[in-house]
Amino acid sequence: MRLTRRAALAATAAATLPRFAIAQADQRPSITVAVQKISNSNTFETPREQSNVGYRVYSNYAETLIESAWRDQLKPIPGLAMAWRRIDDRTVEFDLREGVRFHDGTVMSAEDVAFSFGPRLFGAETLGARKPPAEVIATGRRTFPAIEHMEVVRPGVVRFVNKTPDVTLEGRIQQNIGVVLSQRAFEAAPNWLAWGRAPVGTGPYRIAGFRPDVELVLEPHDAYWGGRPPAGHIRFLEVPEVASRMNGLLSGEFDFACDIPPDQIVTIERNRRYEVLGSPINNIRILAFDKTHPVLADARIRRAMTHAIDRAAIVEGLWSGRTRVPKGLQLEFYGPMFIDGWDNPRFDPDEARRLLREAGYRGDPIPYRLLNNYYTNQVSNAQIMIEMWRAVGLNVEIQMVENWNQIQDRATPRGIRDWSNTSLFNDPVSGLVRGMGPRGELQLQGEWTNEAFNAEVEVLESSLDRSRRRAAFRRMLEIIEREDPGYLVLHQAATFTAKRRDIRWNASHGWAMDFRADNLGFGA
Repeated sequence: MRLTRRAALAATAAATLPRFAIAQADQRPSITVAVQKISNSNTFETPREQSNVGYRVYSNYAETLIESAWRDQLKPIPGLAMAWRRIDDRTVEFDLREGVRFHDGTVMSAEDVAFSFGPRLFGAETLGARKPPAEVIATGRRTFPAIEHMEVVRPGVVRFVNKTPDVTLEGRIQQNIGVVLSQRAFEAAPNWLAWGRAPVGTGPYRIAGFRPDVELVLEPHDAYWGGRPPAGHIRFLEVPEVASRMNGLLSGEFDFACDIPPDQIVTIERNRRYEVLGSPINNIRILAFDKTHPVLADARIRRAMTHAIDRAAIVEGLWSGRTRVPKGLQLEFYGPMFIDGWDNPRFDPDEARRLLREAGYRGDPIPYRLLNNYYTNQVSNAQIMIEMWRAVGLNVEIQMVENWNQIQDRATPRGIRDWSNTSLFNDPVSGLVRGMGPRGELQLQGEWTNEAFNAEVEVLESSLDRSRRRAAFRRMLEIIEREDPGYLVLHQAATFTAKRRDIRWNASHGWAMDFRADNLGFGA
């Protein structure tokens, strides 16, 4: 394993940076978590940091009214709301948990909840320098497209009022965009960036220090309503290379190492002091098509690309069978909304060649923008797919880039890019619509749109009839996965975390790392 210059600098920084959160009298153990990336935006306001790496840390410092049971299939459970009830098809009422304190010592009120679903997400001219950036407002509108207002019924009781009927209101509120934060602390911040780098929430830990691209430090919030946090402090240290994360774990520098490739699990577990935990999660790895590219404007070429990929071979070869290929962009925890009998376009090289001949494809290059292993096994996966496409006559060229801004840059033609889609509650609105709908990233980026698809989105979001919603969902899958492909499903994402065996901790079924008292302990 080779230690790169960047990794060496990170290790040096780790040794010399001040330990922000360590109090002399605090005897609780502290932990260091090596991650490949801390934050894509270098902020921790959840609507701004809607990323896999952002999901990993947010639940330690901020919480939602309805929480997700991360170790129990993401079931909705009481969070900052003890109970909730439907008033009608467009209104949900919440009973707030009493005595919850923010990190600044103030007690959470119904007004804080109303602020968190109002000015914090959608802005106001009166906020001045604290007005959220455009991408925050866009995320708020995408998540809550028909919100009318938050109503303070009386102390400790709030209502979420929608303009239109919506069976997914509770699920939308369950998403981490809806964390409840301190209005007083927001109003005291000098500007939005200062706030975004240290939002004041209710979680078991508070943000104590942050060095962009290097380190995030959390310290315990001992007034936490859920009990005294078990860690003295938590350091998330950015270590981009897998080998460096593994070496740091095995040398004792790190207590946790995230995003371990499946083929390295055996290597780590040869040492009985360490173990690797993880599983498939609520995220599906996909490849996004930009059909404004001259070559990909022809749907037959995109369809050929979907038939050329042997997903099962990728899962077996790169993931040692530790994940699986989902049935399209959906997960079984959708329950009655899951479309039984649906599947991805079959692996059929002959059909791919036929479609290319029919389209008159002559080997024109198709650019593939690629990050260096932001996703586990990302580069290896791309190299395998390049060969599969080449086998049917497709000329796909990898363009290595350094960050997401370069991935999304429209100054030069885009073709395809790696992406993933997370379902944060048990309905296709949380996955397919959130990512691919008219307010979703695929369409907002100008990569793909389809009028028939968008018409079905309206049905899925507004209908109260389950059978009609299921029919709309199925039709959406037919359009975007078969007729006019907007993406190619690869496999269900899986995340594997290596750790010291003497630390008691369980992995979640999502990206989130939970270090609350019921999921973290020390000693034999």
